Amino acid sequence: MKKYLCLFGLIFICNSITFAQSAIEQEIKKLSMDKWQWMAEKEVSKLDDLFDDKARFVHMSGSWKKDRELEIIETGSIWYKNAEVHDSVVELSGNIAVVWNRITLTAFVRGNDVENEFTVTEVYEKQGEDWKMLVFTFSSVRDTHEIEH
Repeated sequence: MKKYLCLFGLIFICNSITFAQSAIEQEIKKLSMDKWQWMAEKEVSKLDDLFDDKARFVHMSGSWKKDRELEIIETGSIWYKNAEVHDSVVELSGNIAVVWNRITLTAFVRGNDVENEFTVTEVYEKQGEDWKMLVFTFSSVRDTHEIEH
């Protein structure tokens, strides 16, 4: 009988941990999707709250820090009109979450609508009650690119 109680307890604990991790993964996926919407709508105040003050952004044309990214979004220098997310993977390690999104990005750049395939890497850190984005990197890929799960 003791064996069964121990086994039941172990299964319960493992399921609780898995559920908690799954809930956090879903929270991060939602935050990532919200971020794409905020970028499309140029919601700079929401993005300012999301981006850590020391965040780094890597694009096809260069890399910069938070203030420059917010300026680019606010002025429409790059207008992230739509990010169609084809696949997403979240991995957790302590208070760090890494998201890989394979997307087709439609953006308005230098007077033209452009469409590109990317895998975007996002790194978040849990700071107090909030998740803050530390890293946002675009990697150009073919449309056949897959993210390993």
